[in-house]
Amino acid sequence: MSNSYGFCWWRLVFALSFVFYGLCSSETAPNFSFLRNATTAPPISYYDYIVIGGGTSGCPLAATLSHNATVLVLERGGAPYGNPNITRLSSFGRPMSDPDPVSPAQRFVSEDGVINARARVLGGGSCLNAGFYTRAESQYVQEAGWEPNLVNQSYAWVERVVAFEPPMKAWQSAVRDGLVEAGVLPYNGFTYEHINGTKIGGTIFDENGNRHTAADLLEYARSSHINVLLHATVHKILFKTKGSESPEAHGVLFTDEAGYRHRAYINPGPNNEVILAAGALGSPQILMLSGVGPAAHLKAHNITVVLNQPNVGQGMSDNPMNAVYIPSPLPVEVSLIQVVGITKFGSYIEAASGENFGGDVKARDFGMFSPKIGQLSTLPPKQRTPEALAKAIDLMSQLPDIAFQGGFIIEKTMGPVSTGHLELQSKNPSANPSVTFNYFQDPADLKRCVQGIQTIEKVINSHAFSKFRYQDTSIQALLNLTASAPVNLLPHHSNVTTSLEQYCRDTVMTIWHYHGGCQVKRVVDTDYKVLGIDRLRVIDGSTFYYSPGTNPQATVMMLGRYMGVKMLRERSSSPN
Repeated sequence: MSNSYGFCWWRLVFALSFVFYGLCSSETAPNFSFLRNATTAPPISYYDYIVIGGGTSGCPLAATLSHNATVLVLERGGAPYGNPNITRLSSFGRPMSDPDPVSPAQRFVSEDGVINARARVLGGGSCLNAGFYTRAESQYVQEAGWEPNLVNQSYAWVERVVAFEPPMKAWQSAVRDGLVEAGVLPYNGFTYEHINGTKIGGTIFDENGNRHTAADLLEYARSSHINVLLHATVHKILFKTKGSESPEAHGVLFTDEAGYRHRAYINPGPNNEVILAAGALGSPQILMLSGVGPAAHLKAHNITVVLNQPNVGQGMSDNPMNAVYIPSPLPVEVSLIQVVGITKFGSYIEAASGENFGGDVKARDFGMFSPKIGQLSTLPPKQRTPEALAKAIDLMSQLPDIAFQGGFIIEKTMGPVSTGHLELQSKNPSANPSVTFNYFQDPADLKRCVQGIQTIEKVINSHAFSKFRYQDTSIQALLNLTASAPVNLLPHHSNVTTSLEQYCRDTVMTIWHYHGGCQVKRVVDTDYKVLGIDRLRVIDGSTFYYSPGTNPQATVMMLGRYMGVKMLRERSSSPN
């Protein structure tokens, strides 16, 4: 009798846990006992590792390190859980249109005039992006000097929690088949791998449209060894300096949202470190605020120079994105990035679609190309002023719904080759630095863009895509529609129909894949240790020369896990 009762009891527990798991998504906070507001932190604390930034790399890195060390994560934003604007595919873009000064996305405008966004939330950019998940190409792994087996194991570790196969509906299927018809071959089916040709990639949105982010990877953490502080703004890294010896990182100064100061120090021990994982803008910015950067620039901001490192903030790049809008005579599904054409000439072709995002939320308001989130292909970059954005939003609100029945096919330039730089604008750690990307400065990038637009034209003209375009609308008319009508408010170049080069320059936007600023062999070594500084690493996209794969988030998450494993190996092999 007791055995029978026990069997039924455990079956019930299992069933309830399964139901509970099914009901829980990223909308519901997991039982992470180690998530705390920074206001709960003591004035002084000690850890083996201090990770600055709980983003796309910081979360998997901290989760891994916590298995054999104590870890503090300092995240300047809040948690993504319980916020449907983050967790639901149907709400994509809302955080990036939120003017709240503590919203999950912090808008910045590059000196080129292109409007962009940086994450301010646990999970980083994986909480804001269009969700596409794909690995880096094998050549990228080889050139980075990474261990292939550990790379594959690290990707798999990430994928068990956050990666899914997307549902392929009519419009995305037409783009896929159009790419094949356009000669972007072979067709590789569904795969996470980066292979020339056309493929269906992964997504971090599950079958119910719930987003899974890098923050979810904290479920791997050893909860007794990790503390994640939210709304913790790091002001600077603290260094010990002894004569001619290299400066040594030994702690961090941060404030909570009430403005109170806290200090966290690393415990004594040969492998304990401070690790920057604050992203391509945050990591070089914090290094400079801490006194590591170009000496003249630091002195101009009255910052004491710890190490003159002129390469901090250099090599900044953002992959240019250009798009063509195709109005459709048929309704289309709401979709973000699912299909990609990986061309041999260095352009990636992707697509997004949808008339509305459910109920009364229109794609014009929060879609991937809405001026509300800063994307405005209808104006050349330098003309994308707040006034122009406001006027564009107003004009778009007056258009009929049928105008938004369709989708965009986009071109992203591989690399890119063009680079720029980042500088401080103030000593305020919450303020954006000044960044210049120099889009299309190198002719190779412009050439790839033109070839990408030409490939998009072939997809639009394909038989496979024919039912989703008005047959009496020419490609030139579609280019003019995207580049000028109906919301272009300022004088525009008139040679769109004859110059795809000008089209690329005028309609360039971001796809939020900026990187650089702390590059390997310039600012950090191949183990991501900061050159000239002891006990300090940078592990995030700021170390990249080129954006990996077609979309970088998978590789950034992989890198966090990969380096966490390597650092634990070092720890276990070192004498106490």
